[in-house]
Amino acid sequence: RQEAGELLEELEEGLADRILETLKTLKNSYPGELVNRYVHSLQTASRAHRDGRDEEYVVCALLHDIGDTVGSMNHPDIAAAILKPFVSEQNLWTVQHHGIFQGYYFFHYLGLDRNMREAFKDSPNYQYTAQFCHLYDQSAFDPDYESEPLDFFVPMVERLFAQPKNSIYLKAMQA
Repeated sequence: RQEAGELLEELEEGLADRILETLKTLKNSYPGELVNRYVHSLQTASRAHRDGRDEEYVVCALLHDIGDTVGSMNHPDIAAAILKPFVSEQNLWTVQHHGIFQGYYFFHYLGLDRNMREAFKDSPNYQYTAQFCHLYDQSAFDPDYESEPLDFFVPMVERLFAQPKNSIYLKAMQA
């Protein structure tokens, strides 16, 4: 019988690779757009990296839309669920709420309230998330932008997903 910690380690092995493979499925998203969500993700992460953001932030930027193909109506929740055990509360909040904050740039074209994000104006993460969308997310639809290739980000993703910070399984993994 396998120890719980060993079993969890086996499950964690290859996690970064599985996440990166899932990210690649975004290549097939939004045909007809100037850039697909995969290119958008690389642009968002490249912009954050070139702006000097830390590695955790850059990986969050890379993966913020990872749920788009399987949960187009709630993709931020999917990305947040994947990242939750591995990132800070601030970065998690940003990923989880970026869809509403990003709406500032296009909701009015859909007949929605572009200021929907104002419901969160008292959050300590409001400005941080608004800045993520303004500087990196909304500007990452440029077909002429030269992003870093995915291979550039692979070591960052591997490091981030190597050790959870917050998980109900941490105790078993440390036993």
